[in-house]
Order: sequence, then C-alpha cells, then structure tokens
Amino acid sequence: MPPTLASLVRHPGLKLSVLVGEDRLETPVRWAHVSELADPVPYMEGGELLLITAMQIEADDPEEMSRYVRRLVGAGVVGLGFALGVNYAEVPPALAAAAKEEGLPLLGVPRRTPFIAISKAVSAAIAADQYRAVTAGFEAQRELTRAAIGAEGPAALLARLAAHVDGWAALYDASGAVVAAAPDWATRRAARLTADVARLRSRPGPASIVVGGGCGPAGATGAEPAEDTAVADRVELQSLGTGRRTRGVLAVGTGAPLGTAERYAVHSAVALLTLTTERSRALQEAEQRLGAAVLRMLLAGEPDHARAVAGRLYGGLLDAPFRMLVAEVPSGGTAQQAHAAPSAADEALAEPSAEATSTSTGASTGTGTATGEAEAADPLATLIDTMEAAAARTGESVLVVPDGERLIVLAPDGGAAVEACAEHAQAVEARRGTKARPRDRAAVAAPRGDELVIGLSAPAGPIAAAAAYRQAEQALSVARRRGRMLVEHEQVAAGSVLPLLADDAVRAFADGMLRALHEHDATGRGDLVASLRAWLSRHGQWDAAAADLGVHRHTLRYRMRRVEEILGRSLDDPDVRMELWLALKATAPGPSA
Repeated sequence: MPPTLASLVRHPGLKLSVLVGEDRLETPVRWAHVSELADPVPYMEGGELLLITAMQIEADDPEEMSRYVRRLVGAGVVGLGFALGVNYAEVPPALAAAAKEEGLPLLGVPRRTPFIAISKAVSAAIAADQYRAVTAGFEAQRELTRAAIGAEGPAALLARLAAHVDGWAALYDASGAVVAAAPDWATRRAARLTADVARLRSRPGPASIVVGGGCGPAGATGAEPAEDTAVADRVELQSLGTGRRTRGVLAVGTGAPLGTAERYAVHSAVALLTLTTERSRALQEAEQRLGAAVLRMLLAGEPDHARAVAGRLYGGLLDAPFRMLVAEVPSGGTAQQAHAAPSAADEALAEPSAEATSTSTGASTGTGTATGEAEAADPLATLIDTMEAAAARTGESVLVVPDGERLIVLAPDGGAAVEACAEHAQAVEARRGTKARPRDRAAVAAPRGDELVIGLSAPAGPIAAAAAYRQAEQALSVARRRGRMLVEHEQVAAGSVLPLLADDAVRAFADGMLRALHEHDATGRGDLVASLRAWLSRHGQWDAAAADLGVHRHTLRYRMRRVEEILGRSLDDPDVRMELWLALKATAPGPSA
C-alpha cells in the first residue's frame, strides 16, 4: 500500500500530531511538497501533503485562510503540515477553523522535525510500495507462466489472474465469444460484455478499453455478486495479438482500479495469452504450404497421398465424411466466374497467399458469430475465425485455404464448424434485412462488393473431393444468382429454375429473341406476344388458349403462323418452344419484392 497520512503519523521518527481531520487519515499520499507561496495551487498535481511555515500567508485572517484552504482542497491536496514553533508557536485558530470547515487534515510538525525528513519518509514508503509491487508482479508472472504451460492452459491462467487481482477474468476468442472464465460465475458476467468486446475488436491492435468503474462487489470478494450489482465492477478489456488484427480479448473485472502489482499481473497475462493465440510465422507458412498441397492432392484424385502428407495435423478429417466449402467476396458487387473444374483450383492454389492456409485443432481458440462491423471490414477473415473457433471448442480439425478473394474449407460433416458457418450466414442475412430462403426472381439483387457468398457441397469422402468441389462451386453460383449468402448443394435443385434467369446476359438474349414480336405488336396489328404466352402456357391447346385470350381459335392459329413467319422458326420444334417460354419468363415483370 502507498503511504497514508495515518502511516506518517505513526512514523516514530517524525513525531507528527493530528490537529484536524482524524477521520481522514487513511488518504494515500502521493508526495510531500514544501511551498510558502500564497497560492501554491498552480504547482500541485493532487495527492500531496503540503508543508508550510506560514511565512507568506495571513494565517490569522479567517477570510484569507478560508480562501487558501478552499483552493488547496480544490487542487487535490490531501493534507496540510504546519511547522510549530517557527513563525507561530501554535496553529493559528483561523487556519484550524478553515481546515475543519473544508475537511482538510491538518498535522502539526514539531520544530525538531525538518520538512526534508517528512519528504524522505514519503519517498521511502513510495519506493518500498513500488518494490513490493514489482516483486509481487514477478511472482505473479512466474505463477501465470506455470499455469499457461500446464495441462489446463488458459483456464488455469485465468484462475491465477483472478486470484491476483481479487476479481474475475475471462478470455474471448477472435470472433468475440467467451471461451473461458474464472471464477465459474464470471462466464455470465463476461457474456454481457460482448458488445464492448466487439467495439474493441473493431479497433486496430493493440487496444484496450475500460467498462464501468464502480466499486461493486464483483471484484471484492471473489464470490458471485448479486445480479443487480454485478455491473458495478470495473472491467478492463485488452486485445490479444501481435498484429493489427485482434486474435482474442482478455477481460479483467475488479472492484477498484488496478494497482501496480495487479497491473504487472495483467500485462503478464496479456503477453502469455498472446503467445498461446499466435503461432510463429515460420510454422504458419509451413502449414500454409502443407494445407494447399493436401487440397491439391485431393482435387487431383490422390486421396492416399493426401492422407499421408496430412499426417496427424488434421486429425480424423480425412477419415470421415466432410463438406467442401467455397466462399468469395464478389468484386465490385458483380459475381466472379466459377471455376468449372478441379484443375482451375489447382492453378489458384499453386502459390498460396501470405494469409493462406491455416488449420484449427483443439488447441486453437474461438467461436461465435462476428459483429456486422467486423464482417463488413473483412468477411473472409470473419468466416475463418468463426469456423476455426467453433472447431476448436469441439476439438475437430478443419482445413482452411484462403487465396485472395476466395476461400476453400474442408470441415467434418455434421460438425461444429459447418454449423457455425450456417449460423453465421443466418445472422449476417438477418442484419442485412434478408430472409434465409429462396426468393422470387424480382427480389434477387446482386451482392454488394463487401458481402460474402458461400457454396457448400454434399457430404463426401477423400476419393470424391473433386466432385465435392464442383458441387460447392455450383452452390456458390446459385447463391450469387439468388442473392443468398449461403447455399448448400442439396438446395440447388430446390424451388424454381426461374430465379436463375436473373442475369443481364439472359435478359439480353430474351429481349433479342422477342424484339421482332414486340415491334410488330407496337404497330397495333395484333397481340402476338400475349397470344404466344397463352398458347405456350396451355401446351399448344388451341381451344383453351383461345378462351383465355377471348378470341376464336382460328384467330389464334393465324397469330401463331405470324409468329413463325416473323421469327423464322417453327413452333413444332420443342427446343424453340422452350427457348420462347424462358424468354417470356425472363422478360416478364415479377411480383413486387
């Protein structure tokens, strides 16, 4: 503890006496300062014990002393030491009365006690307190290090940290979800800070914020606080990671601001947790090359070689059915062309990017759905964090190979990573105000440039990896056209094919095919387009189509002959009828979205 007025009064070598303010002696003293100025306030920082002999002040003037003491209190001076037997044998009553009125402790300094002795005592006490803090900090660092390298890892580290700060601690993963907390009740407290964690994660690292600041019981006893007072604690959030991208967040809740020893402990925890969440760049680059090589072998139809190269790194990923996921961020809001064959993926994977492959095992951290801000800033990175975090919680392995604006993922079928991807897509679509279901063609809109589209294959094994890749690409193409974030291959054939016609090239083809008929109708010489639509919708049944149009069947026959003459194509050809029907559907106005 830093020195206080009480500890100075108890100091046997100073012989100080308490003249005013016996109930305020536990106030910490930051420094002892001597000043005979009539107004020393400009030179005060707060927390000082001011020592005076009253050489330059009118100590007998009640009004002057009232103003003098009021200014000292306003400047944060915690106590006033008055030299007895120098200029005044006793403390002037006016000064004592002003100190009592303002609640400022007034100490009597005997003539045989020099002011420098008081300054030395304060300095020595501060140094001793700092030494104790540093010693305690080093001890905390040793304990936290032993906990971090132990079997329990971050969980044990958080328990030790909570004990050192006399509060609670929690760890959030890269997606902002709570992965560990100590004591156990702190999990619920930490869950209520997800919005603040998201705010911190949106900032470039390293960064920190303070939430709250009261002196509630959360950090005072180590026991679970009452529900209505849990928010009264002071919580510091510290980002984890060596780069600008946050890899996790540490939360530390206490009942009061952290002291020097507690601050050392928190800084040590941040460093240790950063080491556990960051892999060495050399190891990361090696895993990048290895993961890309495994994927190339799978797509080339060499599952045995892929399994041999993967070894134990990917656990049982290749020994059970998996899903292939392909994701991309459309450039400028326009859909990129899908790779039609595995060889195209081989070309894309020939040189993995700097952020390329990463793997996730039970030793990694993370789970949850990222916030809208993070998703918009880097949607591919957010998806990676979400899937790897979910996989880490269950101990499953995932193979992640990013390349530029594309991402390929292998994840266990029915596992946590695939489920987290689906939940993430639903959450993002909900934030965008869309519904996660097929929509009619008129409601389909091309994705914005910062939005993600994902295609997910059906379950497959290593021998069918190439087919799974094609399925994922097909699902990705459907996701683009339907304006969806995620489409599974099982959903490709669901609903109508008509929403897939929402394409400028298809519309241009349809407009060109029907232009001559529209030009004919514009002259008022007949309604060939409507007649053609009615005839095709009735599968060539003359009477039914004529009844729909309200004309004689011979009139309809004449119109269909005119369609054949104008287009130069026979309506007896089923391919012609199909193309005309699709052209009519592609150009027909849809219902309002």
